[in-house]
Amino acid sequence: MISFVGAGPGAADLLTLRAADRLGRADVVIWASSLVSEDVLALAPPSAVVHDSAGMTLEDVVAVYAAHPTARIVRLHSGDLSLYSATQEQVDWCEANGRDWELVPGVGSLAAAAALVGRELTVPQVSQSVVATRLGGRTAASMSPGESVAAFARHRTTMAVYLSAARPEELRDELLADGHGYDPAAPAALVVRASWPDERVHLTTVGELAGTIRADGARTQALVLVGDVLRGAAARCHLYDPGYAHRFRRRSDAGSTTGRPTGRRVGPT
Repeated sequence: MISFVGAGPGAADLLTLRAADRLGRADVVIWASSLVSEDVLALAPPSAVVHDSAGMTLEDVVAVYAAHPTARIVRLHSGDLSLYSATQEQVDWCEANGRDWELVPGVGSLAAAAALVGRELTVPQVSQSVVATRLGGRTAASMSPGESVAAFARHRTTMAVYLSAARPEELRDELLADGHGYDPAAPAALVVRASWPDERVHLTTVGELAGTIRADGARTQALVLVGDVLRGAAARCHLYDPGYAHRFRRRSDAGSTTGRPTGRRVGPT
């Protein structure tokens, strides 16, 4: 079995229980030392063969898979596997070569960044959508038409921009989109190495973002959050409002804020 494991944003104690279980029974571990904390390897057995993928190509990685057809292999990727993880090409290899595989989700850097900033990214009456994207850069050919940062900036919803701190002026200009994107005064946050011991966050604006990034010096392991959800107090959510009913709670009595459970059971009956 090849287990593709999201190792979380950095802190070893943000691994899921399932991830820790797979690591604890691994015969072979392939990990990205440039992105995954070495502390995570302490969960693997001393007998496990460990490969550092920082200097490996895809061909090198799948050669390890091929060399261990019956081993329990853990491929450690940073963050979660659903975004920018380069996992799909490995899953395709497993399918083509008849290997058993599984995906073990992890805590993503977006969740860690939002936690560090202390803001929910979907706030009633402000933004109910989150766009996760990146600048094209050297891999511009991988970007589909219409998926530029500038194109998404026109929606002015919450945006999380990955892998783009190395080009701060270009990022700022794309977010402004020649006056059709975010306002220069719109709030932004630069989050660097969230959940690592040296984590840091800078609250700024879109107009000042380039200077903020350059002042910090971050070029990698940085996530930029943009949108009005980063400012001020939030509107109240309907879900726990006394006047809102759903399957498990009736509307509160007039003049009362006390919940009125419906008595329905949660889960299968």
